[in-house]
Formats: sequence, structure tokens, C-alpha cells
Amino acid sequence: MKLLNDMALYVEVVRARSFRGAAQAIGMPNSTLSRRIAGLEKAIGLRLLHRTTRQIEPTEAGRVYFERCKRIVDEARLAHEQLDDLLARPSGVLRVSLPADFANQFLAPLIAEFARAYPGIAFELDLSPRRVDLVAEPFDVAIRMGTPPDSNLIARPLARLAQGLYASPDYLARVGEPAHPDDLAHHECLRFLGARADEWRLTDGRETVEVKAGGRFRLNNVTAIARLAEQGLGIAVLADAIVGRLSAGHLRRVLARWQSIPVPVYALTETRLLPAKTQCFIEFLVKRLSPLR
Repeated sequence: MKLLNDMALYVEVVRARSFRGAAQAIGMPNSTLSRRIAGLEKAIGLRLLHRTTRQIEPTEAGRVYFERCKRIVDEARLAHEQLDDLLARPSGVLRVSLPADFANQFLAPLIAEFARAYPGIAFELDLSPRRVDLVAEPFDVAIRMGTPPDSNLIARPLARLAQGLYASPDYLARVGEPAHPDDLAHHECLRFLGARADEWRLTDGRETVEVKAGGRFRLNNVTAIARLAEQGLGIAVLADAIVGRLSAGHLRRVLARWQSIPVPVYALTETRLLPAKTQCFIEFLVKRLSPLR
């Protein structure tokens, strides 16, 4: 890398025909520049410049070296200019892994807004329930609900979804309304399929309890859980914001003083060094989802 930097310095010296002019142009002390070029000549094993009191001239080897170096330096400068253009106008294919429920209820309109703002970006959206491998698979970012695993991935918080307990008026009229979390043991509980699905952790801000949640249904889709709750099949833990979008008044909050632990939502990436398309997408979501934090 030092050799490439010294090549760029050599090009500036030849173009300026003086160390002083080149040093002023690049903002480097004249003595430092002279020392770097001398080190370059030593590394190559050839004299590149004829030095006089008035100006410098490239030697025959120096002219050949200058022509090669100039092309390399110009290509490098063009690469940086193109990257600057990409930062100003992000483009390319953005590959995102998304939880289906959150994507359908919250992210679909935001993605549409983002797509209109950045017409140069194309999208590949994976809404499957599997957890993609950001290291081994070609995904730019994964949106995940729940506490991220302890790994080398970079986690950026996007939202925090408050959760309550909900049931249909029909279910409550038929079975009765619980007065305390302990009463849930005698109710049908619509549970999200996963680890510790049968244990619901609830808090009223002062006390936190873990209750046994039983019932016939375990599902891995929040929308389906809400629909079954609307059909009077049990009590569900649902994000308050999702209920407002899904049920249109068909569900009623129960145990209003109690809520489940809020669900964090994160954007996960493999690295902090993100291309412009990914960086812009994450920053956009952070801004738009701020009311949910």
C-alpha cells in the first residue's frame, strides 16, 4: 500500500516539475515528499528524476514509470469518484431478510416509500421464517425481532414493540375474562411457536410474573394468531401496534394493567462497512420507525 501511495506522489512531482509545487498541491512538507521519492527510487533500484536547482526532469526510466503510474493513479481516482457518485445516488440490488409479519404490517409501505426515493435500487426480499446466514449467504441486511444472538454481527436497534394480551368479545363472553395473570392457566392461550412458548412473562411495571400458558394452538405467524383470536379461539400476546392495524376493533385488551416484555426489532449486518444502498436503507428505517421506540 505504501508503494501505491508513493507512486501517486511521484506522479504529482513529475506533473509539477518541482518538489515544492507538488508539496504545496498535496499539502505535504517538501522535505517529506523528497524523502518519500528517494525511498521509492531506492525500492525500485533506479534513478527516476534528474534534480537541478531550478526544476526536475524524469530520467528515461522515470518517464516509462510515470506513464504506467499515471494510468494507475487515474484509475484509482476514477474509482473513488464513482464511489462518491454511488454514495450520492445509491444503486444496485438490495437483498434483505425480513420477518413476514413485521414486513407485511409495518415495512411494506416503508419499502414502497424507500423504493420511490431511490429508483436506482432493485430489491430481493426474503420473507421466509428461516434465519439466514449473513456471513455465508449474499444478504445485505436482516431485520429481526427479539434480542439478537451474541455473535459478531452488527445490530442496529430499529423499534421496540409494546405487547398486550388480547381476545375477542365472543371468547370473553363465553369463557370469562381473567382477573390476574394466574387465571391464564384456565384459558386457551394462542402461543407463538418457539422456545418457552408455554411460559408467558408479564409485568405491570412493579411486579413481573411468569405464567403457564396452555391451549391447543402454537403458531409461527403473528397474523394467523391474531386471526384465530378474532375467531374466539383464545387469548393472544400481540404487539399493540399490530393489533391496531390488523383487527379493526375485533379484539379487546384483557389484563390491561399487564403487558408482555416489549419485543425489540433490529437490523443485523455482517460489518459496519456498508455499501450506500444498505446504509441508506437502515437509516431510513431508523427514522421512520422512531415512533415505535
